Amino acid sequence: MHGSETWRLTENNKRRVEATEVDAQRRSSRISRKEGIKNVTIRQQIGLEETIVKETEQNQLTWYGHVQRMVEGRLPKTAMKWMPKQKRARGRPKKNWIEGIRKAMNERNLNEGQWEDRKQWSLGVGQGRKAF
Repeated sequence: MHGSETWRLTENNKRRVEATEVDAQRRSSRISRKEGIKNVTIRQQIGLEETIVKETEQNQLTWYGHVQRMVEGRLPKTAMKWMPKQKRARGRPKKNWIEGIRKAMNERNLNEGQWEDRKQWSLGVGQGRKAF
């Protein structure tokens, strides 16, 4: 999870990360796929409520709020606001990191400017997950 604040998760990457997570959960529980036990059931047995993708989104929103509270001249804030002058090359992703952040904010009913109140922002982002 180190550095997950800056990942741009595409749908393909989300599927891969979730598949790897479920595989690790199955291996740690010593449950084979041949047994036919659903992923949701395994997650409940372990005591996990959220997936690793949701945790990544929480990390991204936490980082976003942190950077937004920074003073204007700081490098992370400058880098977040920077926009390239050229068009994207052919085959590059059409959505960028900030669009993923906006989507996660909409899912959690967070608005621009709410990051000023840290407690309200952290409650809107959600709580961390338990390790398995």
